[in-house]
Amino acid sequence: MTLETIRDALGWCSVINIGLLLFWLLWFMLGHDFIFRFHRKWFKLSEEQFDFIHYALMGFFKVGIFLFNVIPYFALRIVG
Repeated sequence: MTLETIRDALGWCSVINIGLLLFWLLWFMLGHDFIFRFHRKWFKLSEEQFDFIHYALMGFFKVGIFLFNVIPYFALRIVG
């Protein structure tokens, strides 16, 4: 596997993961009440807890995208 192949794969992984994050954000913003009612059937959560969990997981996912996709992509762009 060449450096260029790895760099291209990391670039596409970054694009796909950022797209998933944006989809999650839009779905959460536009369908908040529906998602909350759906999950409330299974779990006993207040709306504040539900919002906090989603906000924390989105932040964790964003940090993961940058740590494992975006930063290595730019490092490989600088090196090669």
